[in-house]
Amino acid sequence: MVGRGVGAGVDIDTPGPGRPALSLTVLGCDGSWPGPGGACSGYLVRSGKTALLVDTGPGSFATLQLVCDPASLTAVFLTHHHPDHWSDLQSLVTEARFGGGTRRTPLPVLAPRGLAQRSGLEGSPVLSWIEVADRDTATVGGLELRFHRTDHVRETLAVRIEGGGRVLGYSADSGPDWSPAELGTDLDLLLCEATYTADFEGTGGHLSGRQAGELARQGGTRRLVVTHRWPTIDPDTLVSEAEAAFGGAVERAEIGKEFNL
Repeated sequence: MVGRGVGAGVDIDTPGPGRPALSLTVLGCDGSWPGPGGACSGYLVRSGKTALLVDTGPGSFATLQLVCDPASLTAVFLTHHHPDHWSDLQSLVTEARFGGGTRRTPLPVLAPRGLAQRSGLEGSPVLSWIEVADRDTATVGGLELRFHRTDHVRETLAVRIEGGGRVLGYSADSGPDWSPAELGTDLDLLLCEATYTADFEGTGGHLSGRQAGELARQGGTRRLVVTHRWPTIDPDTLVSEAEAAFGGAVERAEIGKEFNL
């Protein structure tokens, strides 16, 4: 249902009067592998009654259950084939089947071609797979999504998410030959990977803090949050590097932290 609406029939508890127009909750933010007590990429995006789970890296499902009933999810979006961005989908499916959840319809999962097969969950009755690609759009409840391929191995999709009059961009994984401006120059917040410091540039197909800050500045984003840091990289050094290139304050993704737009 690319461009025609996804998961519109699933209700979530009506948010309280103080609920922001669009919010991002970090479920996991370690890059490539989870550090001690950590979790890899996973983010919950909410607007009104819509709850979109973006990536399901190892450890992220445990955090999800602290902030949201998995049965209330509207849809899932998986950015690419690397397991540090989707392996907890197995936990989600297992909990839905045996954990006494109340879900009545299959959960839509938007993902690049071939990921359903790689996950081994293509035949799960709990999920409804929807293939998306570069430049595709989708409607997920009250959210409008647009995808853009990044500079990463195989097909990796960044996403622009609009809801409640706010705009969120997520880089997914990318090297420097991609610009967040592809998602638009009106981003209220950019969640951008910054895997390591400048010393490692060119070694891992990712962005350094310096590169993330520079690309965000060039793209005109209003607010930058860095994520996907390797657990062995000093977070303060990475953020300082990003701030120097961005020309302003940079925030760091942390498990359980919510960013309101």
